[in-house]
Amino acid sequence: MTDIPTAEARPAADPETAAKGDRVLIFDTTLRDGEQSPGATMSHAEKLEIAEMLDDMGVDIIEAGFPIASEGDFNAVSEIARRSRSATICGLARANLKDIDRCWEAVKHARSPRIHTFIGTSPLHRAIPNLDQDQMAERIHETVTHARNLCDNVQWSPMDATRTEWDYLCRVVEIAIKAGATTINVPDTVGYTAPVESAELIRRLIEVVPGAEDVVFATHCHNDLGLATANSLAAVAGGARQVECTINGLGERAGNTALEEIVMALKVRSDIMPWTTGVDSRKIMGISRRVATVSGFPVQFNKAIVGKNAFAHESGIHQDGMLKNAETFEIMRPEDVGLTATSLVMGKHSGRAALRAKLKELGFELADNQLADLFVRFKALADRKKEVYDEDLLALVQQGEDVEDRLRLTDLRVTCGTGGPAEASAKLVFDGTEHDVTTTGDGPVDAAFNAVKQAMPHGARLALYQVSAITEGTDAQATVTVRLEEDGRIATGQAADTDTVLASTRAYVNALNRLLMRREKTKPGEDTKGVSYKDAG
Repeated sequence: MTDIPTAEARPAADPETAAKGDRVLIFDTTLRDGEQSPGATMSHAEKLEIAEMLDDMGVDIIEAGFPIASEGDFNAVSEIARRSRSATICGLARANLKDIDRCWEAVKHARSPRIHTFIGTSPLHRAIPNLDQDQMAERIHETVTHARNLCDNVQWSPMDATRTEWDYLCRVVEIAIKAGATTINVPDTVGYTAPVESAELIRRLIEVVPGAEDVVFATHCHNDLGLATANSLAAVAGGARQVECTINGLGERAGNTALEEIVMALKVRSDIMPWTTGVDSRKIMGISRRVATVSGFPVQFNKAIVGKNAFAHESGIHQDGMLKNAETFEIMRPEDVGLTATSLVMGKHSGRAALRAKLKELGFELADNQLADLFVRFKALADRKKEVYDEDLLALVQQGEDVEDRLRLTDLRVTCGTGGPAEASAKLVFDGTEHDVTTTGDGPVDAAFNAVKQAMPHGARLALYQVSAITEGTDAQATVTVRLEEDGRIATGQAADTDTVLASTRAYVNALNRLLMRREKTKPGEDTKGVSYKDAG
């Protein structure tokens, strides 16, 4: 019988020796590429929190954002750089001097800063800035040289590398290495490649390109064909020693390589993939839940490693096997990814000390005033629910987060049925003025949303309305996600309650408050995703 691999954190490795060793660097781009998912925009405080969690779990490089994109992105990258403890902090820059200078201004205060500059090298991407091969080669030499003069840790990426002509790819990689790039990232930007191609591409570049032995090769895969993790692991087999990934596989379109899948695949199958990471896998579940919350993108139930059903067994034969020996149907232990052994320990008789201990077990250490506020809400929930689960507590913590509440819901009463339209009577306070409104709608949620809109008129479009039960049972809390769009701004709100209509209305109000904050900080149409590639010239 083989032992199930444990989840102990491994010591950090020197990136300069990684290319020749068995250490794979984990480059997390949740805050940059992951945030480019439509609607996944995070607040400044949320970005800082996620960066701290990534640093704490042992991620080697954190791509904190795209500093030129907006003032908000610049400020977030700068603050993450200042607060970094162990991880290298990286910013993204297009292939122009202005972008690179702005990136350096943002990351230069980090203990270990990195500039990541890129340009699209495939025929399709070369046509966007209207550059021929020689002109692009000149641009690459100029911009990588400029970045290296500012920072001794420079990463360069030929965007859409997997659809770039082989001879030209070799040429531009050589140019970037000679100009001073220390990491060459090979992106599969549209998720087009297959594992056998991914491995061969890295292997051939290392064999053919002069100077390749002196740099770290990285892989950046998208999941359009569901092959991102497989392609990344194949690239490692081919010689890549840095994997670019995101928590929960968050990212544009079908997403990016999932960090948790790479880390656990290397850990569990070390017999055939003899490479290690420095990530403490026991912190995976905590950050997965947090990213899902702040992004508004819940994890699918059957998602590998972090899905709700990843360690659930319903089949009779599976349950029988699990009772006799967990290894029959589990290739890793739940605690290896941070799942606690028990989830039902709290109720209305639980005290403040028990709540504090449980929250610490879930990864939250609250100040006394925060705990006092949470305890009141916990008791109120416990009076309505017989059993309070871990997921319920996580929802309570989320509801206590600081969002400027210019709009507040103080009372809501809804009537509905088969006899006519639903009616909502609500009391809301907007900028200190109380509004007592009554509206109708196609259903109770529509009526409640109309009441909010009457108290605070707005032109935002409801881009997403999603309800999911946190736990089982008719008294389960419902988590509601509401995403609003207005003039290019995107704001996501969440709330949880045993009353689905109330949770929906609170999520709507939460999203509107976030939208109000974004109105004050940006001009109409400005967004962290609004920088156009055509401006790279």
